Amino acid sequence: MKAKLDVKKVKPKNKKQKEKAAKKRKHEDLDASSEDEGIHLKETRTSDEPVPKKTKWVNKQRVLVLCARGINHRDRHLMKDLKTLMPHHRSEPKMERWKTLSVVNEMCEMKHCNKVVLFEGRRKRDLYMWLANAGQGPSVKFLIENINTMGEMKLTGNCLRGSRPLLSFDQNFTKHPHLAVIKELLTQTFGVPNHHPKSQPFVDRVVSFTYLDNRIWYRHFQILSEDGGLAEVGPRFVMNPIKIFEGSFTGDPIWENPNYQSPAKHRQLLRKSAKDKYLNKQQQKVDQEVNAPKVTHDFDPHAEVFQGDEHSKAKELLEKEEQREAQEQERQAIEEEHKRMKKKEEMRKLKKIAQAKTKTGKKALTNGKKKAIKAKKAKAKVDEDSE
Repeated sequence: MKAKLDVKKVKPKNKKQKEKAAKKRKHEDLDASSEDEGIHLKETRTSDEPVPKKTKWVNKQRVLVLCARGINHRDRHLMKDLKTLMPHHRSEPKMERWKTLSVVNEMCEMKHCNKVVLFEGRRKRDLYMWLANAGQGPSVKFLIENINTMGEMKLTGNCLRGSRPLLSFDQNFTKHPHLAVIKELLTQTFGVPNHHPKSQPFVDRVVSFTYLDNRIWYRHFQILSEDGGLAEVGPRFVMNPIKIFEGSFTGDPIWENPNYQSPAKHRQLLRKSAKDKYLNKQQQKVDQEVNAPKVTHDFDPHAEVFQGDEHSKAKELLEKEEQREAQEQERQAIEEEHKRMKKKEEMRKLKKIAQAKTKTGKKALTNGKKKAIKAKKAKAKVDEDSE
């Protein structure tokens, strides 16, 4: 026996029923739109939005450290030491020398850097360092002198790599306006930002900047104890400021060092001074002989009386006094003879002058007589011719 299934037959809807269903849908849509008028829907869904990151790194300073072609090995090691001390740096290959310095601003934009430390070498001897605020300015140019790297020094200090340093500045940085600008650039470049991803949460070193002899002296120390015990780590170098520019590697110079002398000019002056070394030595010898004192020490003539036998010393003193008297008499006689000789020479000179004057007078008289005779003869001839 087959089971019979009760199947409900679905009757087709009429037109009136279809119209009623459409009206109900319209009313429902209108009610929903009126409720959602004040709500603005987002363009992206919550599932597509990135998860917000909770970071404490607010001071996002990135320093671009690079050099131009032409620096020597010591300058390159100095740049490497500064890179190890600055965990917030970003490196760049060597820049070609034919490129202008304004290209460095484009490199900073590509690397997302705020500050620049550029090293330039001249003649494989001189090193120049630029510190600049990328894009806006200002920028400072230094001449680096007395370079001593970490490998050369071999000091006892040893700090944690990537730790944040304490920056110590001299009181002179608050007295001069150009030093205040340099201080701000140094703090922003050498100071490691707080909570930097590559930095360590420790402070175990000090970087000191001292202004002395129109130069800035850089020193790096390790903090040994809370009492202030320090041990130098290195490197060492001296920054001689040359100019401060308004922009980043461009712009008008705001300040210029009046005491700056280029190293090439300094070497030229040294060569000139060494050229006349022998002549200066000979001149010094002659001056020393001319200006040497004849009597160096004034001895007491009666100081030796109390040494030895009294009678013998008295006789010696009497003999010396007699010798002195005889020498003085001789000297006076010689001086009188010199005076007589001078008087005789003066008298001879006067006689010669008088004789010369008489001779010139006689010659003048004879010449006058001869002229008068010639004139008389000429007049007589003229009279004879007239007759």
